[in-house]
Order: sequence, then C-alpha cells, then structure tokens
Amino acid sequence: MTAELNQSFRIDPADLPDESVIFGQTLAMCEIRKRIDRVLSSDLPVLIQGESGTGKELIARFLHFRSNRRQAPFVKLNCAAVPASLLESELFGYQKGSFTGAKEDRPGLIEIAEGGTLFLDEIDELHRDLQAKLLSLLQDGSFTRIGGKEEQVAHIRLICATSTDLLKAVGSGTFREDLFYRIDVVSLRLPPLRDRKDDIPRLCDHLLQKLSRQFERNAPRLDDETLRLLMEWRWPGNMRELENWIARAIILGDAEALRMELRHRLGTVNSRNVGEFRTSDLKEASRQATSVASGAVILKVLQANRWNRRKTAEDLNMSYRSLLYKLREAGIPQRRRSHRRFPSPEG
Repeated sequence: MTAELNQSFRIDPADLPDESVIFGQTLAMCEIRKRIDRVLSSDLPVLIQGESGTGKELIARFLHFRSNRRQAPFVKLNCAAVPASLLESELFGYQKGSFTGAKEDRPGLIEIAEGGTLFLDEIDELHRDLQAKLLSLLQDGSFTRIGGKEEQVAHIRLICATSTDLLKAVGSGTFREDLFYRIDVVSLRLPPLRDRKDDIPRLCDHLLQKLSRQFERNAPRLDDETLRLLMEWRWPGNMRELENWIARAIILGDAEALRMELRHRLGTVNSRNVGEFRTSDLKEASRQATSVASGAVILKVLQANRWNRRKTAEDLNMSYRSLLYKLREAGIPQRRRSHRRFPSPEG
C-alpha cells in the first residue's frame, strides 16, 4: 500500500468535534467516555449499538484517534451500502484473473487498514457466508485474497456498529452467534437524542458553526423560544435529523418559519390521544420533515452550482450516488427544469 493511500484514510483532528460536544453531560454518554478510556490501549473488538443517527461513526472515529493507532488508517465500510456480491472483494481484495473483470491485483479494506482500525457499519447486513470469513479473521488473525494462495496476517482493530438488536438477529438465525460474541467484547450503547435533551444547546452551537462555514453563510441566532422547542421535540432521527434542521435554518435564513414548523410538529403530537399514539407515526412525520429539509438544502446548493450535481455532492460532503438518491426521495429533478411541486428554498 502506498504512503499516499495510507494518508488518505487518516483522520484529521479538525474533523472531530470537541469532546464536550461529542459526549455532552448526559450520564450515559459520560459512562461511554470512561469506558473508551479503559480500552484505548487494547486491541479488543468494539461493538457500538444505537438508533440510526446517534453518532456511532463519530464515536468510532474518536476511539481510533485517541488510541495508539491514530497514525494508521481508519477505514470504513457500510455493509448495507455495498451489494452482497461485491462485499467479499471489498473486504478481502482479489488477485488478477480470479474472476471476470479482475484485471489486476487489488488490496481489500483489511489490507488498507493495516496497523489501524476497520470500521464495519451496519454489521447486521453482512451475509452469513462473509460472517464466517470475518469470524475466521478474528480467530486466526489471517486472511487470503480472493483467488490468492498466500495467507496474510492482519494487524487491525475491528469496530462494528449496528442500529438493530443483534441478539434478536442471532435468535432469528440471520446473524451467527459465535461471531456476535467475538465482536461484542467491548459494548457501547449510545442513547437516543431524546434522552440527551440537556446536550441539545451545545450540539446546536457546534452545528451552527460547522455548517455556516460549510455553506459560507452567517449562522442564525437561536433564541430561547427556539431552543425550548428544539428540546421538546423527540428527534426520532436523532443527531442526523438535528443536523438537517440546522442546515435548513442556515440555508433558508428564516428562523421564524422553522419555529412555526416546530410548534406545528409538537402541536400535532400533543393533540393526539396518548393511548392512540404510535411511535411509527412520529417516525414517519419526522422522516417526511427531514426529507423536505434535506431537499431544500440540496436544491439551494444545486442552484448555486448551476445544477452541477458532482460539484453539489462535493459541497454537501456526500457521495454522488447518495445525492442522486436524495434527489429522487425529495422529488427534485436531477437536471434543471420545472420543479414547482417542491417548496422553494426562498419561501
């Protein structure tokens, strides 16, 4: 692996928020901070669990950066984002000629992460055949490229994350029990944002500073009334939903409209009969609101970039494929044409 490739996977300290932002003052997060301190010098596998959007990757990056592996690569693979047929070659690499299209030797992410950390997000999506190969890697510390004959030793730390209950997956037979106990050596369970209400003002300050720099806009001031409303909302989308809300506030620059939206959300939820209320209703309402918020931001950046989608994806720090998905989800045309049915970012 070239030095340039190794360097591209290193964590820039400037990309990590301050510890006071990451952990806040919630007791559960303070306990997680203490547990991380105890395992920094070890190479034990870590399993991070929590609802979608609770910051599992951020915790993994923090753990890596504070460990003695900080100068080595931090390599991430989202097991749900790569087709099952390609996951094995992504992880283990392959030799030239091992299958149609393998025109040259290619290292897998395990090799790229040598000396550092391999972060497997959505580990529950890993196919059972690959679960067996991952288990073998953890047991023996070695692996072989697809089509290769030479066994290689891996010196990596494995961090896995999931938003599902892996024990239930074990019970249903979709996840190997022996692999579960191999990766669940150190367990970190992140609380949802609704259980971290006191941390919301500090998180908002951080996001306002971060996103105002990213979008090159002035950060709006969140008054006491807005903060109160933000702390009352349950945030089923967790920190990802909060970040989308802050991004929308910066791009649209209309704090009063967003306050009205929050009041409407809370009023809708509070007007329901408690006995009839379903969590799925709240999640769907949040999903729709988040989709509109994300779409408004994307549309604004698209317009600023004269509908250059690749430049827009770069400015929004997302992959080109993710941008296309977001465009379809929000009902925004992928090329410049009439888009009247989508709310104007100026309105």
